[in-house]
Amino acid sequence: MKSYCVLSCLLALPLAANTVRIYQTNSAGDAVDIIDAATNTVVLQVKDIEVPHGVAFSPDGSRAYISCEAENTLWATDTKTGKLLGKASLSGHPNNIAISKDGRRVFVGIVAAPGAVEVVDTASLKSIKSVAVRGGVHNTYVTPDGKFVVAGSVVGRILTVIDAQSLQPVWELPFDSGVRPMAFEAGNDGSTSRIFVQLSGLHGFAVVNFKTHEVVARIKMPDEPTGGTAQAAAPSHGIGVSPDGKTLWVNSSIANAVFVRAGEVPDWLTFTPDGTKLYVANSGSNSVSVIDTATRKQVAVIPVGEVPKRNGTVVIP
Repeated sequence: MKSYCVLSCLLALPLAANTVRIYQTNSAGDAVDIIDAATNTVVLQVKDIEVPHGVAFSPDGSRAYISCEAENTLWATDTKTGKLLGKASLSGHPNNIAISKDGRRVFVGIVAAPGAVEVVDTASLKSIKSVAVRGGVHNTYVTPDGKFVVAGSVVGRILTVIDAQSLQPVWELPFDSGVRPMAFEAGNDGSTSRIFVQLSGLHGFAVVNFKTHEVVARIKMPDEPTGGTAQAAAPSHGIGVSPDGKTLWVNSSIANAVFVRAGEVPDWLTFTPDGTKLYVANSGSNSVSVIDTATRKQVAVIPVGEVPKRNGTVVIP
């Protein structure tokens, strides 16, 4: 399968200073694979975490937080060793997660009806609040400026924006189909200017003006199948803005408008901090593609666990 760029237990090895690692959750497995970005190899695993979903990191890079669907828990792990530090019990079935800019709170999407964003205190690993929203929450994000939490519901077909301090919903935006992965563009002043929203059944994404709360465009990728396996529910599922803010990278399971070759059914993606490499989870081939963003060529394929989807990048001091 192909990926598209739309422009405008293993032994733990000693860590070098500011080591870049990619965490790859395996949605049908019981481990999280940890990839060293320097060697493009799996060097560590978080084991015995059945059906891991989302991953987020403390600002200092010392902790990884992982939502566990099978247990309805949030795991805290040590990024240097992969070892479990503790668990937080959740009110329902979790999906994706995000962390506050100061690292004090993790926001967990609760997909079980009626839906909520559960707020976990990272010091105590206790739930401190459940923010009610309309519909089960599939994905949660913190905006680039850290001021808001954004929750997306597939079943509820709605995007909810929550004040990150007061933990109160401040505005909503309904859609005609389920809300799936999102990416955020920051303005020159650091505030959020636009959200790029992937939707159920849309081979592309919607563009939301964050200040006016309106959908200002829908970008549809050209339908030119090349033998790929189209995912009807989410033909475009994985999106990210490059670290320099200049390009938007979008995955497609239909395999059109090819800029780079990837694996089967490309899914979530994550950049290295310098933006030189992109890691794409290939849920159909149990692998991760590594793409050189300058040449837009695949430079490596890394075997991982079963049905890899959500991923993230951490810098370990």
